[in-house]
Amino acid sequence: MSILGFIFYCLVAAICAGIADYLAPGRIPGGFLASVVVGIIGAWIGGMLLGAMGPALAGVSLLPAILGSALLIFLLSLFGRGRV
Repeated sequence: MSILGFIFYCLVAAICAGIADYLAPGRIPGGFLASVVVGIIGAWIGGMLLGAMGPALAGVSLLPAILGSALLIFLLSLFGRGRV
């Protein structure tokens, strides 16, 4: 993967995390870089649970990435409620 491909992959993952942020209860703290991390981890989780279904862009299957990111945001919001 080239550096341009990696940047495009991160951008698509961040957009998927942004969409998931609207769907899931909870918020992604930290701005764009946190969205990139949540999107990449969410794409991995969604790919493990759902496989490569739906359309893909820059190597990211969009539907599993959005659903995996939403699941990750929900889980992070559950664990983050106990902290002050």
